[in-house]
Amino acid sequence: MALVKYNNNSISNVTTTALAEGSLVPIKTLTASSSSTLSFVDGSNGVVLDNTYPIYRFEFINIHPSAQANFEFNFSTDSGSNYNVTKTTTYFRSYHNESGDTTTLEYEAGFDLAQSTNFQKITTNTGTDNDANTSGLLTLFNPSSTTFVKHFIARTNNYFENVYSVDSFIAGYGNTTSSIDAIQFRFSSGNIDSGKIKLYGIKDS
Repeated sequence: MALVKYNNNSISNVTTTALAEGSLVPIKTLTASSSSTLSFVDGSNGVVLDNTYPIYRFEFINIHPSAQANFEFNFSTDSGSNYNVTKTTTYFRSYHNESGDTTTLEYEAGFDLAQSTNFQKITTNTGTDNDANTSGLLTLFNPSSTTFVKHFIARTNNYFENVYSVDSFIAGYGNTTSSIDAIQFRFSSGNIDSGKIKLYGIKDS
């Protein structure tokens, strides 16, 4: 899934190619089946979040809830024994309904955190119709650092109350200098009925 860059502006005249910096390396995929949580803790060679990569990306694919609820996550610094990292975050969203008569762009003050260990919401309520789901991504920067706080950026789109497309922008940091070595995803109520979360590492060269 690497990006490719060419040695000139015309593809028909390309003589060489090179893998671009920032190549995505697949690490692990979790598939939900009436799952209360999906947690990235263990990999084939140990923990999935370590110093192998400076950036990690999670992709959410058709995450479908059992009850109308918010999709959310939290970090761990103790290999998943606790998901309670202190976070300061920001959240804004835009939405548009199917009839085309309701639109907005707004800061969602109820979904941000200020030095809180709560789970961070990354969607507004996703509906439960058979075709309703959440998709998007979350990028985590340098989780193994023991010097800096841990920044993240998330972008999601979900099918809200069965008539709205909601585009959410979330960012913040885990306020810890301990290594983040696990992450857990869940809905604020009910289960994750179906869907996949894929984890990639991003090379810096």
